[in-house]
Amino acid sequence: MDVASQNRVLTGLRFGLMATGMCALLGGLWSGLLRLGWAGPLLHQNLPAVHGPLMVCGFLGTVISLERAVALDRAWAFLAPGCAGAGAVLTLAGIGGAAGPVLIAAGSVGLLAIFGVVLSIQAVPFALVMASGAGAWVGGNVLWLSGWPVHALVPWWIGFLVLTIAGERLELSRMLFHADWTKRLFLGLVALLGAGLVLSLSAPDLGFRVMGAGLAAIALWLGAFDMARRTVQAEGLTRFIAVCLLAGYAWLLVGGGLALAYGNTGAGLLYDATLHAVFVGFVFSMIFGHAPVIFPSVLGVSIPYRPWFYVHVGLLHGGLGLRIVGDLLLVGPMRRWGSWLNGAAILLFLGATASSGFMASGDDLDPPASCPTGARPEEESAVDSKPSLEEIPDLQLSSDETG
Repeated sequence: MDVASQNRVLTGLRFGLMATGMCALLGGLWSGLLRLGWAGPLLHQNLPAVHGPLMVCGFLGTVISLERAVALDRAWAFLAPGCAGAGAVLTLAGIGGAAGPVLIAAGSVGLLAIFGVVLSIQAVPFALVMASGAGAWVGGNVLWLSGWPVHALVPWWIGFLVLTIAGERLELSRMLFHADWTKRLFLGLVALLGAGLVLSLSAPDLGFRVMGAGLAAIALWLGAFDMARRTVQAEGLTRFIAVCLLAGYAWLLVGGGLALAYGNTGAGLLYDATLHAVFVGFVFSMIFGHAPVIFPSVLGVSIPYRPWFYVHVGLLHGGLGLRIVGDLLLVGPMRRWGSWLNGAAILLFLGATASSGFMASGDDLDPPASCPTGARPEEESAVDSKPSLEEIPDLQLSSDETG
C-alpha cells in the first residue's frame, strides 16, 4: 500500500473513531433529556441511567484517547479510542450486556498505556498529571465494572477530566516562566484532589469534600497563573480560547465549592448542580474553546474561527447559570429551561463547527500540526516572551511534529 493510500485509510479511521464519540455525545444528550422528563423514544429501559457513562466515558474518553493516539502516532494506540468508542455504541444501544463497560474500561487502560510511553520519553510534571488523569479513569471504570453506583465512583471520572485538562494547562504555563514554587503548589493541589478520590472509597462524603477543595484550589491556581489571563487581551481565536478557559475556571471553582460545602448527596438538586458545574461549565467550555484546534489536529480538516462561535458559548454558560440557580432555589422550570439551553448550545456548537469547516473547504488552508501533549499553537503565539524550542524541550512523539 502506497503512502497516499495509507493516509486515506488513517483519515477514515480517525473519522470513524470520532463518529463513535459523537454518537455517544448525542446519545448522552438524549438520555439527559429523558432524565428531565422528556417523553421521547427509548432505545432501551436503561438509557436514562447511562447518561453519565455516555458523556464522560463514551464521548470524552473516546475523543481524548483519539487525540492522544494521533499525537503518539503508533498503530496500537488507536486501540484505546477504538475500544472506548465501541463500548460506548454498545452501551447506547443497550446490547452486549457487560461488553460495553468492559470495552470502555479496556479503552481507559489503553490511554494509560499511551501516557506510559509519554512518560518513558519525558517524565515531566505535566505529563505525570495527565497520566494520573488516565489512571483515575481506569479506577473509575474498574469501580463501575464492580457494580458501584455512578454517584459513588463519579469523583474518579471527575479526576480523569480535571487532571487531563489541568496537566495541559500546566504544560503551557511553562511559557510564562513562573517561579518554581508555583509548580510545586500546583502539584500539591493535584495531590489534594487525588487524596479526595482515594478517601471517597471508604468515606464518600469526606472524600467528596476533599475533592471539592482540590477542584476549587486548582481553579484558583489556573485563574491566577494560566496564560489565559494574558491571551484574553489578544484577538480572534486566541482571545476566544482565553474567554472559554477563564469561564471554565470560574465554573470549576463553583463546582468545587459546592462539593466542599455539601459533600456527596448521591442524588438531588445539589448533586446535579455540583456535577454540571464541572462537567458542563468547566469541561465543555474547554471543548468549545479548543475545538478549532483539536478537530484540525485530529481529523486534518480546517475549522477556522468565526466570531459567531461566541453564540453557543454564551448559550452554554447562560443556560448552565439558569440550571444551577434553579437547582439551588428549587425552581423546577428554571432548571429545565437551563438544561434545554445547554443541550441546544452543544447542538449549536456541533453545527457551527461543521459549518465553519464546510465554509473553509474550498480554501487552501493547512490544518495546524498535531500537538502531542495538549499545547495550543494559537495560545503560544500570543505570549510576548515565548522561548525557542531549544529552551523548552517538548515531546516529539510523531514523525511529522513541527512543535
